[in-house]
Amino acid sequence: MCGTDGNNGVSANSVANGAFRPSNPYQPVGDFLSNVGRFKIIESTLREGEQFANAYFTTETKIEIAKKLDAFGVDYIELTSPAASEQSRLDCEAICKLGLKAKILTHVRCDMRDARMAVETGVDGLDVVIGTSSFLREHSHGKDMVYIKKTAIEVIEFVKSKGLEVRFSSEDSFRSDLVDLLSLYQAVDKVGVHRVGIADTVGCASPRQVYDLVRTLRGVVSCDIETHFHNDTGCSIANAYCALEAGATHIDTSVLGIGERNGITPLGGLMARMVVTSPEYVKSKYRLDMIKEIEDLVAEAVEVNTPFNNPITGFCAFTHKAGIHAKAILNNPSTYEILNPADFGLTRYVHFASRLTGWNAVKTRVAQLGLVMTDDQVKAVTAKIKALADVRPIAIDDADSIIRSFHMDLGDRAPVKQNRDAKQNGEAEQIKQEAKQNGERVPVEVEIGA
Repeated sequence: MCGTDGNNGVSANSVANGAFRPSNPYQPVGDFLSNVGRFKIIESTLREGEQFANAYFTTETKIEIAKKLDAFGVDYIELTSPAASEQSRLDCEAICKLGLKAKILTHVRCDMRDARMAVETGVDGLDVVIGTSSFLREHSHGKDMVYIKKTAIEVIEFVKSKGLEVRFSSEDSFRSDLVDLLSLYQAVDKVGVHRVGIADTVGCASPRQVYDLVRTLRGVVSCDIETHFHNDTGCSIANAYCALEAGATHIDTSVLGIGERNGITPLGGLMARMVVTSPEYVKSKYRLDMIKEIEDLVAEAVEVNTPFNNPITGFCAFTHKAGIHAKAILNNPSTYEILNPADFGLTRYVHFASRLTGWNAVKTRVAQLGLVMTDDQVKAVTAKIKALADVRPIAIDDADSIIRSFHMDLGDRAPVKQNRDAKQNGEAEQIKQEAKQNGERVPVEVEIGA
């Protein structure tokens, strides 16, 4: 069976703010081929990420990113081919000398010249790739399947002779002929490749297609299966998850998903998906609290902003606005959160400066401001906030001003009420004393008022 909790959903001891999170009743039954509880990450920000339109990483930046990814806990860090440029080769050598826990890989063409250069840099392994679709065979490298199979075996045997790991991947796998693919993978598996790779190079695959291909391949090869999904059609995270369900063992990611065109499976997004499915495995292996730090570093390096709806770190990720949601969240966060912000070193925010706000959210804000109001008073000030929000957008400062002003008015009225109450109590006491002196019964209405 797979990992600590396999495919069985959120575990019984998964907790948010002390609240029990029940398992998903619709979670599928565990599958012995599934690896959702024992996968490995090949982090490709320093390879695929360099292909992002805005990317330019200095050696110092590459080293900083590599160290952060290593501390986070990725299994592999993939670097640009040393054949790409002289600086790429030097950077590869520099990162290999850092002594990181993660294994260092470099991504090379299925070519003996690239392979010979790569093994001299000190990497732990090579990721070898060649296009197998008719599009790439005709319009890119111009080689047929006979040549591809022969060269792949030659390169793999060479890399293995150097004592290094080697992965062989087809490029544009989902537009390649299935018989060609399976025949090629079977051949490289027989010569001892450590992993075979499936690459959705143009982002055309759907989760069902991914599941079917990986499941079929799992029955053909005995080695590990790596998967690489582009996000052109928005399926990269779903495709990665389905690949693991079908028996894949390794997932390629990049920070913020940066890469060629729309990029690939984002590291943070994949963690969001997997921590729900396999919380014990993910939390024990990866430093989830580092995700924001790593994303901020890469976002600054490539001069982009983190998207508002980015899983985990988008500024709206743990923001609750609707009144019904806010009340439930304040009672038990599990009502409207499948992810616990505390797992990522973050906090939730209950938005109260809008026409949608509820009095429970305003009550929480009143307490945060150190003020004291009754529930009826909170409801009254909530109505004032809503009234202004119906006229124009309001900021937190606007709502706070309304709350403070309302509270100040309560304070101004308090002495008047206290004086009135004191006067009434004094008059009542005088009536009682006079009645007792005269031997009369104390009026009932005065007793009640007193």
